[in-house]
This record gives sequence, C-alpha cells and structure tokens, in this order.
Amino acid sequence: MAQLEIHQFMCLQDNFGVLVHDAAAGITAAIDAPEEEAVRRALAEKGWKLTHILVTHHHGDHTAGILPLKQETGCTVIGPKAEAAKIKGLDKTVGEGDTFKLGDTEIRVLDTPGHTAGHITYWIPSAKVAFAGDTLFAIGCGRVIEGTMEMMWSSLAKLAKLPPETSVYCGHEYTLSNARFAITIEPENEALKARTAEVERLIAAGNVTLPTTIGVELATNPFLRPQSTAIRKRLGMEKSADWQVFGEVRERKNRS
Repeated sequence: MAQLEIHQFMCLQDNFGVLVHDAAAGITAAIDAPEEEAVRRALAEKGWKLTHILVTHHHGDHTAGILPLKQETGCTVIGPKAEAAKIKGLDKTVGEGDTFKLGDTEIRVLDTPGHTAGHITYWIPSAKVAFAGDTLFAIGCGRVIEGTMEMMWSSLAKLAKLPPETSVYCGHEYTLSNARFAITIEPENEALKARTAEVERLIAAGNVTLPTTIGVELATNPFLRPQSTAIRKRLGMEKSADWQVFGEVRERKNRS
C-alpha cells in the first residue's frame, strides 16, 4: 500500500488547504485550490511538485487558484461531474461510484450535494481518510445553499457510514464557533463538553482543530445526531423525520 503524507495549511481567512503526497509515485495532489500563493508556498515548503488538483465544489474560495497553478505546473484537474460547467480547467469529471488512481492509491468518489448541487467528497479507504470540502465540518456542516435540507441530510448520513476511524479533512476552520453553537443544542452531551474545552485550548494556543474523525463527529456533532432523544426533546420534534430535525438544527445555526 502506498504511504501517503498529508500536509494541511491555512489560506485565505479561514480556509484549509491540503496536499496529499505519494513519494514513491512522485504524485502530489491539492484538495481544492483556495489561493494560488498559499498552495505554492506549501509546495515549496515541502519540496513537492504539484501533479493533481482534486476539486470538491465550484465555490470561488475552493477554485480561485486552479488556473494559475495548472498553467505553472501542468497538473491534472479532477472535479465534480455535476458542476463541470462552473469550474474552469477541469481535465476529468467524476461522480458517485467513480474510482480513480493516483499512483497505486485508489480514490473513491461520493456525491455529497446540499451545500452546492454537485458537491463531491473524495474517500481513500486504504489511507482511512476523506476530504469532505464544505459538506461536513468539525462539529458542524456547510450551509445548505443550492440543495435542500433533505438532500444535505442524505449526504451527511452517507459520510456518517464511513468507518469511524476515518480521518476527515474539511474546508474551513469553523470548529470553535460550531462547538459553541452545538452546546446550545445538546448541553448534556459530555463528549461534546470535553471536546469544546479541547477546541478552546487548541485555538488559544494557535493550533488547528482538524482533521477530525467520523467517530468523533458521531459522538459530538449535532448535525449528525438528529436521532438523539435529548436533541429531539429540546427542539420539540420527538416524532419528526431525521432530516427534519437536522433541518431545524441547521436553521438555528443560520440564525446564531
């Protein structure tokens, strides 16, 4: 099995950039390209040459660096089939059920619409890692902009079924504000209380809070916990469908 090295770095105001490197195959893939200069600096710092960009969705804070980086490096750009018309520079489009290889590493594609209509997640089972863009955040999830609440819940439920040890890299550092909101939804959750305290310590020390894992999110993220009796009772939605409970939590976060 290929040994992958993953390098995460901050760019723009609160975006995460991620590089995935396979030394044996001579491959380095950027997950999205939020800002060309930040990606360029990260590549120089590691001494890696960019060969691929894997795009999760069309928003500008994930795609702005694609064309200049492609022009400089000749990298191959892979992105969501359903958003091909909105992303310049794509060489290959992928969607639900597709697999492709970077070197010897197989990458699986999951459709995770809701934040945008064609958002995708890249899952590498052999490395136990997923790159979720703006669908799933640590203790949170993306805003439902182009999809519906039911669609977004379906996407989150799909990610929730990944192995619990799966490391998840997300598009933004929103964890502290997410944690403070989550406590208002499920204040009795001891795991969430402990995690909030840990997030506060990390941020105060100038550290990042990602990656997270599916297991940690299942225990602490209210957007993945609509079946929680405590959450349903607090919202007065004991008999509602999971997606409706999720939708109410998301609406409350929108107003917070």
